[in-house]
Amino acid sequence: MPTPPAVLQQQLTASVTAESPGYTNNLPGLLIEDMSSTVTAATSQCDQSRVEAINSLTPNAANLFTLTQFAQIYGTPQGQPTNTSVFVTFIGTVGFVIPQGFLVSDGTNTYALQSGGVIQSGGSSGALNAISVVAGSTFPVPEDVVTTILTGYPATVTLSVGNAGAGTPGTGLEANYAWRTRTLQAGLAACVGGFRFIMTQLCNVPGVTASNSSAVAASGGIRVIATGGDVYAIAYAIYTAIDNPSILQGSAINSGRNITVSLIDFPNTVDILFVATQTSTVTSVAYTWNTTASDFTQGGSFQGLVQGPTAAYINSLAPGQPINMFELDAIFQAATASILPTALLTRLVIAVYINSTLTPPTSGTGIIPNVDAETIFSCVPTVVTAVQG
Repeated sequence: MPTPPAVLQQQLTASVTAESPGYTNNLPGLLIEDMSSTVTAATSQCDQSRVEAINSLTPNAANLFTLTQFAQIYGTPQGQPTNTSVFVTFIGTVGFVIPQGFLVSDGTNTYALQSGGVIQSGGSSGALNAISVVAGSTFPVPEDVVTTILTGYPATVTLSVGNAGAGTPGTGLEANYAWRTRTLQAGLAACVGGFRFIMTQLCNVPGVTASNSSAVAASGGIRVIATGGDVYAIAYAIYTAIDNPSILQGSAINSGRNITVSLIDFPNTVDILFVATQTSTVTSVAYTWNTTASDFTQGGSFQGLVQGPTAAYINSLAPGQPINMFELDAIFQAATASILPTALLTRLVIAVYINSTLTPPTSGTGIIPNVDAETIFSCVPTVVTAVQG
């Protein structure tokens, strides 16, 4: 906040008086008062410069030079959304990490990867977005032309690049206001190494969701439980989300569940440890219902109505999360209410079989616990039945 001019003048007077006792600058018409007023105005301008400099340290208020520095910190150079772009795929040594900013070329134009990637089990990376390094670029990119790698990589690694599809011509220079907003948002990401950031990175891997993976506190660090995607893609997601791989802990139940993947992030080879999500199969969910409506004849449609929502609920449960019988009760009522009002429903018994074994709720509760914190429930709609009785 700016300092009021009156306060600045008081500070000035005190400083001069300390050097020259008897100093007086409040008599009008004197050269001393004129000099004092002039210096007060000058220090006020200096103070305002200080205020503006500090308050400009945000992407929303920074001058373009400072905004460029912010963009370098957050990895948001001007033009990312509007420059010419092309999706490229790398083929090479499994486990090799391709960092953000890696440069490739079509022989004329240079492109930088917007985000990094890894060579997965099949020997290739996913499709990675590469953007022209020239702000405001607008030109076509035919398929199969981006074949040159400009960034160096170790001789022990084999690596090639290509673009199976055509690129997207840019739309001109990105507006400054859009650039500011994008840079500000980049600085709002959850902290590296935090549970939310690990889950954010994991859920970017095809096949990995919040319902089949988790990141939990463990003695000595963090335990990541995941499945559904390529193990190298999962390991790379974890690697980009933490600052120290040594904090990763294995299974608390059975070390046979542990998966260790070696990533080559030259000059280092990093081992990433995570736990493979286990599965308990729900082999049957049997609803038995009845009604006071003696002439009700539409019960045959109930099974088709409840199968999808029941399976979706069970499959949405995260590792370690139990099945709540009250949720199943509510799902049945909500799915059938349009045909049979809840007020006419007189009986609803739910039997859940897990791995072909009838599994009742824990005594005194409506909860069917999971096997352990590393296991999810799996259910297909066809095992859900609804019978009047």
